[in-house]
Order: sequence, then structure tokens, then C-alpha cells
Amino acid sequence: MGDTYRGVGYSTGDIGYGRKAAVLVVDWQTAFTDPRYALGGLERLHRARDETAQFLRVARAAGLPVAACYTAYCSTRDMPLWKVEAVRKEFFYGHPCTEMDPKIFDASDFTYCKNAPSMFFQTPLISYLVRENVDTVFVTGCTTSGCVRATIVDAFSYGFRVQVVADCCGDAEQGPHDDTLRDVGRRYADITDRARAEAWIRAQAKA
Repeated sequence: MGDTYRGVGYSTGDIGYGRKAAVLVVDWQTAFTDPRYALGGLERLHRARDETAQFLRVARAAGLPVAACYTAYCSTRDMPLWKVEAVRKEFFYGHPCTEMDPKIFDASDFTYCKNAPSMFFQTPLISYLVRENVDTVFVTGCTTSGCVRATIVDAFSYGFRVQVVADCCGDAEQGPHDDTLRDVGRRYADITDRARAEAWIRAQAKA
């Protein structure tokens, strides 16, 4: 079967890397990783969380900036019109489901709250990345078809070189995960994996 997108010019070339990279960590909070919570029992997310934890060790050791976010609200009055019941019932400031997963959290990271799907929407992330002279971002987190995709699109829109670390992203089902990576890889980002991303980081550290 042919690839109609490629036939009309999508997926032409790689974006590649710039001078300095940062890691973006989308919503690795306990709501998605602790089985006590409605969204926390998904094995695909647990595997991606563990891969992200390993990747972050390498990134931090090399001195890469890490920006991590969680999602929380004061009440339903400041919450977008989510169709996800768990968000409407649990994602409030002070609720333990908004805490960063302990395998992910590090005090050296720039950790902040977001209130929309994208890490960039009305947050201080751009200021942080500009101050760190970042032009390339590794995207990790959950869920691939939701907040990860929104973050990818905004990172692209702001002019960053976007590298999506596929095995460090997770979704409730494999299909939406694969479909999202295929689609953003046609348009906005390079799709990589932890091994290749870590190899680049280590090579840069030696340069």
C-alpha cells in the first residue's frame, strides 16, 4: 500500500538538532501513574514513565535543562471544559494526584503547573527555554494523543527543533499513540527513541 502523504511531499527530510537541547516532561503526575486514581492503572503509561525516568538521569547528568509540568485547577470555574471525568473530579490543587511521580521529580528541574493541554499555553515555559538558550526540545510524557501532541504542535509553532522520544511517551491505547507519532512525524517533529536520544546527548557532552 502506498503512502499518499509521502507521495505529495510530507515526511521530506529530518529536522535534526540545534546547539542546545532541553527535555520537556508532560504530565508525569501520579494521576497517570498511581493505580489509586482513575487514570493511573494504564500499563502503557507505566512503561513510558519508567523509560522517561531513565532518560532523565542521562539528560540531567549531561546538564540539559529539564522542564516538567503537572495539571491542576482551583475549581471547575477555572477549568476548561474537559470531557475526561477524572480531570473534573480529581485534578485540583492539593489533591495528591497532582503531585509529580516520584520516579520523575527532581528538585533541579523547572517544575510548574499548566491548565491546558500544551505545556506552552499561558505558562512561563518560553521564558525559561529562551533564558537557557535552548533551540531543540526532547518531548516526553502523557498522553501521546492529548497533551503530548498539543505540546509538540506548540513547540513547533514557536520555532523549536522537536524531537519526540517515542518510548518515553504513553497513551491509553497503542493505536492513538502510533497514529499520533506517525502524524506529527510527517509534519512537525522527528520521532526518535531513548537509545538514539541518549547517544546524541552523550556525544554532545564529549564535544
